[in-house]
Amino acid sequence: MSLVKLSIKGISYSQTQNGAYALILNEVDGERKLPIVIGAFEAQSIAIALEKEIKPPRPLTHDLFKNFADRFDIVVKQVIIHKLVDGVFYSSIICERDKIEEIIDARTSDAIALALRFNAPIFTYKNILDKAGIYLKSNLTEANKDSQEIDDVLSNPETFGQEVESNQSGQTYSKHSLQELNELLTQAVEHEDYEKAAKIRDEISKRES
Repeated sequence: MSLVKLSIKGISYSQTQNGAYALILNEVDGERKLPIVIGAFEAQSIAIALEKEIKPPRPLTHDLFKNFADRFDIVVKQVIIHKLVDGVFYSSIICERDKIEEIIDARTSDAIALALRFNAPIFTYKNILDKAGIYLKSNLTEANKDSQEIDDVLSNPETFGQEVESNQSGQTYSKHSLQELNELLTQAVEHEDYEKAAKIRDEISKRES
């Protein structure tokens, strides 16, 4: 079976399904997307790895694993999403130490969180993408109209729809100055409130773009 390389498109939060997130993976040499339902902790860990400017004051679990692996010269070479059963994705982490390769089973969310920290590529098999891959609309102006579709994704792993951006708490930062936003970002990171930090970072990025 041939492997298909994937990249991370983003993470979506459901406003109706509390604690439900969808990680959206993108086919590198194609247009299909692969949404995977993940938990809040794993979504936070992946978001922090994607957001290079947010540095936790203490290592998260996946950061600890990375530090442990570095200390003992273990390298994550790649992650493969190798099975899909009843809407649940199964993954393997391909590791190497002293030129000896090992394969470790892992939850897909954990495997991807580690792949990001090791800059390791993410793959799936073509038959899995053929079964679960979808074509998402690229016009983000239709996000509100399609918001129900992403809730369908999150309530049923085998139903896929439009990715949207949302604010979990409903809090906005549009009225704050850049100086206030940077102070709030520092406070959020110090308190390890990474979801809040990511929202503030998004607002700062909008102002600076």
